[in-house]
Amino acid sequence: MTAIPADIFKNIRRIQIYTSRTVNDLLAGAYHSAFKGQGMEFEDVREYQSGDEVRSIDWNVTARFSHPYVKSFREERELTVMLIVDVSASSRFGSGERLKSELIAEIGALLAFSAIKNNDKVGLILFSSEIEKYIPPAKGVRHVLRVIRELLAFEPVYPGTDIAAALKFLGKVQRRQGVCFLISDFISPDYSHEATLAAKRHDLITVAVRDPKEYSFPRMGLITLRDLESGKMVVVDSNHDAVQESFTKESEKRLEGHKSLMNRIGAGFIDIRADRDYAMAIQRFFKTRKRRR
Repeated sequence: MTAIPADIFKNIRRIQIYTSRTVNDLLAGAYHSAFKGQGMEFEDVREYQSGDEVRSIDWNVTARFSHPYVKSFREERELTVMLIVDVSASSRFGSGERLKSELIAEIGALLAFSAIKNNDKVGLILFSSEIEKYIPPAKGVRHVLRVIRELLAFEPVYPGTDIAAALKFLGKVQRRQGVCFLISDFISPDYSHEATLAAKRHDLITVAVRDPKEYSFPRMGLITLRDLESGKMVVVDSNHDAVQESFTKESEKRLEGHKSLMNRIGAGFIDIRADRDYAMAIQRFFKTRKRRR
């Protein structure tokens, strides 16, 4: 097994401590309440009480004891949680203290620790314009630490993004219904068809991670911008109002288009900005889901 570089190991440990604490302090119960189990499992029978559903009466036991008894059930809690994570070149952008890829790793860790705290399985798909790595779902802290290590240290081969290909791959490896978190900046060719199919089979939640400078940039006169995925370069006048407005509108249009698609297909959406608290955004989403249930 390849030794983990000291800086990566230190970062893994930091994320483990922070996210474990956040799960305990902030998300305790919220994750559990937000997601349904795979069904109901018979647990026991008990005496009928006022207000019980007549349909739940166990007539065989009732006849035996000449007193009404009802069946009680418990929710089968074990879920499979898939993290589908964009590792394309655009994720390695950051205007603040950390890159989007580092923020994505922390978000993935928070979701993974929330899952294993509830005894759920966690799997990982890393994708760019190709499927870069797949880790089958499993349980346990050691498994989650491996997931975090891959999120932090994995070096992708391809720079581009193909969300449609990632969702197609999900359909092949995860046939049983699961909770699927798709984490990306959603700068990708059209993926609406594949997202629609995934949302029909799974509980699909998309997590949009964005840097504030992807929506506006400082006025610095003539500047050269390079697309991290295509390598294409362009010179623009950042002082020009039309340039600033066009840049902002294009970014907002892409995000609004994605949100509209998620609403249409019944998928979840979490908007996370690098300059804001991502744990609070996830908590709000879980609480909203709980109320809807």
